[in-house]
Parts: sequence; structure tokens; C-alpha cells
Amino acid sequence: MKIKVCGMVEDKNILSVSNLRIDYIGFIFYGRSPRYAGDDLSKSITDRIPEGIKKVGVFVNEEFETIKELVKGYQLDFVQLHGQETPDFCEKISNLGIRVIKAFHVDDKFMWNMLAPYANVVRYFLFDTKTDKAGGSGKKFDWQLLKKYTLDVPFFLSGGIALEDADKLLQLDHPMLRAIDINSRFEISPGNKDAALIEKFIEAIKGKEDIEPEDTSLIF
Repeated sequence: MKIKVCGMVEDKNILSVSNLRIDYIGFIFYGRSPRYAGDDLSKSITDRIPEGIKKVGVFVNEEFETIKELVKGYQLDFVQLHGQETPDFCEKISNLGIRVIKAFHVDDKFMWNMLAPYANVVRYFLFDTKTDKAGGSGKKFDWQLLKKYTLDVPFFLSGGIALEDADKLLQLDHPMLRAIDINSRFEISPGNKDAALIEKFIEAIKGKEDIEPEDTSLIF
């Protein structure tokens, strides 16, 4: 199972987290977020993120040209759309050659059939907890609701996920679950991630990193 760390802001913290076994790293380009990356995000820092970690830009009802400019400026691999973006808008982004993650906020009244028009224009869905404001809530929704999802588009799971949820996540049995999105429950302060705590989560989800044993045999 893959892991995405979202809401990165500080240079040293970005580099520290990038040294962990994560698969995606997210930067929020939404001015009302306490984790807004803004103009202070250094390209010299994002350029140092290992190639194996995909860079994700998170946007909320942003203008197409602004997204296009930031994708180019930071060489983003994915665009995550967290607003009321239409399938046509997602397709327009996708036509740039950028993979799209479309986020939806889930509760027991969520209309799962509304996802179908997006199925051919996004790479992934992201399911987060229903909230009255844009972005995350730091709370979990009832994961049993995922049984209602039947499309063949893989998805990320988000919403208040913490270290203590690792066992339950490993027990989730959904063929389209591809990645876990973590954020506020792994922070020292908004945008400042606790790398040691994230490492514990990675070990719980992926297991400890395999290290080749030293060859102590004698060569004659």
C-alpha cells in the first residue's frame, strides 16, 4: 500500500520527510489553508525530492492557467482537485499530460453515482471526510461506506488517519484502495510534520525496510 504525506511547507521538513519511504508528497496551493505552500515554496528544495516520490499539487476551485503555471514551475506529477471541479475541467487538466486526483467528501448521504462521469478523466479518486469547508477535517468517516464504491478507478483514503489506525487499514479489503493520505495527525504544528512518527506509520503499513545483510564470508 502506498503512502502520501500532504500539507508540506517548510524546507528542512520537506527534505526530512522525503528521505522516508513515502510514495507521494503533497503541497497545498489554497490560500485559506493553514498549510498553504504559497510563494515561499522553494523550487530548489522540491527539485531535491527523489524521483521515486511523486509531487502532488492540491488546488481548490483554482483557475486553469494558475494550475498550469504551478505544474510547470514545480514540475508537479499530479494535480489533486479538492473543490467543485467538473469532469470537463478534470479532462482539461489531464490533457496537459498531468495525472488528476479528484477528491470527494464522504458521509452516509454521499451519492456514489456522481463519480461515474469522472471515471475516464482522472487517474485516482480521493475519499475524505465530509466537512463544511474546503480541505480536510482531521476526522475519519465510516470506512464501511467504501463497500458502496464499485468503479474500477483506484482511490486514495484520507481523513484523520493516525498511527493507531494502521492495523485497521491493513484489514481494509477493497481492490481499488491504492494509497493512504496522511496529514494533520502526524504534525508538530500545521505544515510541520513529525518525521519519526511518519516513519513508525510506514513501518506499520509497509514493514521494516529490508536491509541486505553484510557478507562476512571469507573470499579465498
